[in-house]
Amino acid sequence: MNAIVKAKGLSKQYGHLRAVDHVDLEVFEGELFGLLGPNGAGKTTTIRMLTGQTKPTSGEALIAGYDIVHEPIKAKESVGVVPEVSNVYDEMSAWDNLVFAAELYGVPRSERGKRAAELLRLFGLYERREDKVGSFSKGMKRRLTIAAALIHKPSIVFLDEPTTGLDVQSSRVIRALLKQLNESGVTIFLTTHYIEEADQLCQRIAIINQGKIVALDSPEKLKAKAEEQHVVEVSFSPSKDVTHQLKNLKYVSGVLRVGDKFRLYVEDSSEAIPMLIDFCRGNNLKIVSINTLKPSLEDAFVKITGLSPEVMVIEKEHAKKGESLG
Repeated sequence: MNAIVKAKGLSKQYGHLRAVDHVDLEVFEGELFGLLGPNGAGKTTTIRMLTGQTKPTSGEALIAGYDIVHEPIKAKESVGVVPEVSNVYDEMSAWDNLVFAAELYGVPRSERGKRAAELLRLFGLYERREDKVGSFSKGMKRRLTIAAALIHKPSIVFLDEPTTGLDVQSSRVIRALLKQLNESGVTIFLTTHYIEEADQLCQRIAIINQGKIVALDSPEKLKAKAEEQHVVEVSFSPSKDVTHQLKNLKYVSGVLRVGDKFRLYVEDSSEAIPMLIDFCRGNNLKIVSINTLKPSLEDAFVKITGLSPEVMVIEKEHAKKGESLG
């Protein structure tokens, strides 16, 4: 397989802070590749270096064989960039936004209208093509931003948190479009806070923590690395928050509340279940449901990064509100 992205020793220093620390990675042609990491881990900085928006302090990055620092024009011809915040113009129509983007990317005048029409149809925006973008929903603006990044037919598209802050339906539409684009041959490099999203979309995932790549593999292989940690999911009646009490139980290393259920990270599920029965007796509770779970990609992420389940909850809330910290 040919690598369309090659990074070697890629680093970025801001004063005393090393935001990205000697990152090595390859992304192959036709791949849907994900970059995951906690807030502030270096995801956005990595994308900014790979797309030529900021210069690395050291190391190198090749895009389609071109050095992004020394041959930026050639490298950027192969790249589409979708930033975390939609960058389309509210005062212009959807059609004019795409034609303007085509002009900026050097698309021949005879091709601009044809490509704009194709993308507007693909993204379900053709009927609204003459409307000003200021009247669009956040999800529609996001679709138009992705369309603008594709107007010059790039070989690879970088998307930074494409569904952050979107409602469930808009997020589903974006994910379906990304799958469709990838199946048509477009290489996609994705950062996301939503681990389930990466699990659904990506063929390979790199996990970055404190500026370093700490794991790189397929979602299923990453999950397999978390097998030694057992997960028990339980719900009680009456339903009330007993997170703190559960955390203090023997064998429990972490607790995550998921709706009306509690997900317990334990050393041994066979020891945890009798312990939970005793816990219910002592707290006047009944077990409504109890299951042992295979590790999810989120479990693998927690294990690899050392993040506590509680911190994961906080990060998810930030992501829902569109408050990514990079």
